[in-house]
Amino acid sequence: MKIEKLNIDGKKESIEVLDKIFSAKINKKLVNHVLYKTNANYKGRHAKTKQQNEVSGPTSKIYAQKGTGNARHASRKAPIFVGGGVAHGPKGQLSYKTRKLNKSEKKQSIASIISEKMKSNDLLIFSNFTSEIKKTKEMNLIIKKFDLINSLIILDKSSKNKIERSIKNIPNVKVTDVNHFSAYDLVKFKKIVFTESSVKDLEKRYV
Repeated sequence: MKIEKLNIDGKKESIEVLDKIFSAKINKKLVNHVLYKTNANYKGRHAKTKQQNEVSGPTSKIYAQKGTGNARHASRKAPIFVGGGVAHGPKGQLSYKTRKLNKSEKKQSIASIISEKMKSNDLLIFSNFTSEIKKTKEMNLIIKKFDLINSLIILDKSSKNKIERSIKNIPNVKVTDVNHFSAYDLVKFKKIVFTESSVKDLEKRYV
């Protein structure tokens, strides 16, 4: 299928793209499934205490089993002693299993979201950035001109090197490349921007 391609001056051309990415069947159930897994895996589980078997120290009994008049104890690592292990404490990542996503799920969910953005006119394709944009002020003018506030800009390597510095300090705009975005990123931002080369790089995954 052919869709519109823009350059920075606003001149319109057309570009041939793959139907299976830009005009795919929108599978909301799959997208929700992928987003749930992605979001669950992003959560940091840092709280962790040492269990009895993780505390360093000898495992020998602290005194004889009988004849001392004291209660029976094993090692100093027991939870009832200061410096011993913690009973039923948080275990960090061990308490949660990582939810795996296969390649097919990732591809189909990304194609579904891109197709939905395409339908709602929230997806733009630009010509490759041939000249470097160093100043944030210049980049701000481009963002306002094409209404790219709250957008994810997915670039080819060459274009990314040319504009990444100028866009770093602009809020609600994220720059990435084809290898470093997920379905979660596509949903998070209202508009999605590709360059001609980044579209071709993405299509290589689906061929």
